[in-house]
Amino acid sequence: MDIHEDASGLGISAISVHRPNWILNNAWFGETMPRKFSRHTGIESRAISLEDEVTMGVRVVRKLQAETGCNLADCRGILFASPSFLPPMIADRFLEQSQARYERLQHAARHLTKRLNVPHLRTLGINWFCCGYSRSLSLIQKRWASRLDLQKNEFLLVVAASRISRITDYSCSQTAGLFGDMASATLLAPLASRRYPAHFELLHADARREKIEKSAFNFERRTNVPIPLPNGGVAHADKRIVYTLDGMAIAETAPRQMSAAVAAALEASNLSGTDVDYVVPHQAGTGIVRFTGMKLEEYGIGGELINGLTERAGNVSACSVPFALRETWDRLSGIIACPTAAVGSPGKPEVLRGCVLLKSTPYHELRRTQAA
Repeated sequence: MDIHEDASGLGISAISVHRPNWILNNAWFGETMPRKFSRHTGIESRAISLEDEVTMGVRVVRKLQAETGCNLADCRGILFASPSFLPPMIADRFLEQSQARYERLQHAARHLTKRLNVPHLRTLGINWFCCGYSRSLSLIQKRWASRLDLQKNEFLLVVAASRISRITDYSCSQTAGLFGDMASATLLAPLASRRYPAHFELLHADARREKIEKSAFNFERRTNVPIPLPNGGVAHADKRIVYTLDGMAIAETAPRQMSAAVAAALEASNLSGTDVDYVVPHQAGTGIVRFTGMKLEEYGIGGELINGLTERAGNVSACSVPFALRETWDRLSGIIACPTAAVGSPGKPEVLRGCVLLKSTPYHELRRTQAA
């Protein structure tokens, strides 16, 4: 191992999660859902949000403030990631100009800061689908950190809000039950911070595009699309823009992409596979995570594999890794690899992949010992 704690670096001090109250169980789907769905994915239910992504973002930041006492006056920037906004090319194709404007992530990011009463903060909105978290941390580590020169009591926020329910075709047997809605907020502070002490040092973050043989993802406008109602009933949308997914192609490539992303991150950080203590991958489904573990073994990458967090959440996309970190917070120790994989641009033969490497800090280890 060739990693030493860098007092000038950044670390994760806290993560909060907002789960919508409405829970949609598998029973609602009836015969639309394949019998082996829950066995392959581990998903039994998922949350559905009636509120938009910006409102979800506001809720999770307010929850973070309540849980940690953080003061937004100390915040220097907010990076807003959402996988459920229509990509610009899709919005321009299917929507009127006045409607398409509201699908722009930068517009939404600015709206979020206004809702939080911090309109002058540096802000950026991105959509890297299920790789949104790794892309966000990569941008912060490689671009924002050096430019902002954070003081020890200042921090940055990564806010992810996934509401894929609004672009789901609930009649599609392949995709209807996959995703759940969620929002997360991650507070990143300098390692020297005493006001916001870091639990996990950010060692490495990266996200990139990779070519595949053919496109596995796109959008369509469909008619008479069933939509679940909170009372258990169903409504129908005359027209709805929905995503389409080649599930088999993604299930085949995602484990290879995530394992390769970990291997590349370790090499870039002068670490070996035996240095890894935990692997917290994007929780795309229990089957995909299990196969990812098998591919990691082929690279000689060890560590305990975190799996099985989709049961009551579904695939929560860009919120998946922060949600998993939050769920296993007190259990994690040492070097933690967090790989992600995602669809690429609609209609293009590409996928996205990324990896975040974390290292538990002495402060985290002390708190773990005290908690035990």
